[in-house]
Amino acid sequence: MNIEQARFNMIEQQIRTWDVLEPDVLELLMVVKREDFVPEAYKNLAFVDTEIPLPCGQSMFAPKMEARILQEVAVKKHESVLEIGAGSGYMAALLAHKARQVTTIEIEPELKSMAEKNLAANGISNVEVVLGNGARGWTGGGPYDVIVISGSLPVLPDAFLQQIKVGGRIFAIVGESPVMFAQLITRTGNAAYDKRTVFETDVRPLREALTPSHFKF
Repeated sequence: MNIEQARFNMIEQQIRTWDVLEPDVLELLMVVKREDFVPEAYKNLAFVDTEIPLPCGQSMFAPKMEARILQEVAVKKHESVLEIGAGSGYMAALLAHKARQVTTIEIEPELKSMAEKNLAANGISNVEVVLGNGARGWTGGGPYDVIVISGSLPVLPDAFLQQIKVGGRIFAIVGESPVMFAQLITRTGNAAYDKRTVFETDVRPLREALTPSHFKF
């Protein structure tokens, strides 16, 4: 396989056709080597339009999803980012190239180790991988400019809204299978938030996420 041709094809045929057109995002997908973050057994799927299995029953988002998230949150060089769900470290690597600092929270020790090794092997030093459960919010180190939740949630806990600065953005996938909504939430004031639905999807939920009560009174 010609890796650079496969990478080019991924960008042209999957990413651009999903309305990801920001030049800096497209360029970053050439710079950060996705194949370096894919488990050895699935290297041949690194540029395919599919989720890739990870240890502990987790998975990487499809490439177009990663690219679209990156475009939507529009991280700036001075900003600090919180990611929930490190996985293989690839999303954190993309964010790190655009941000001042990234903190990524991972509940599985095996994935924490994988993400750290992958990030170090690619010379990325402005990411801290923290072992913990961030599905209900994360109080350490905030408030943040950007929060990316790399997994779905039945409901978005209020804790996340408090952990974002005014002007900051949260990317979250909210709902239950088969229909979930990818949302961009911008904090516009101390108690004011603007919410925009970006697309519909169906992805794996975060472990130990807050579940809404189905009882109605």
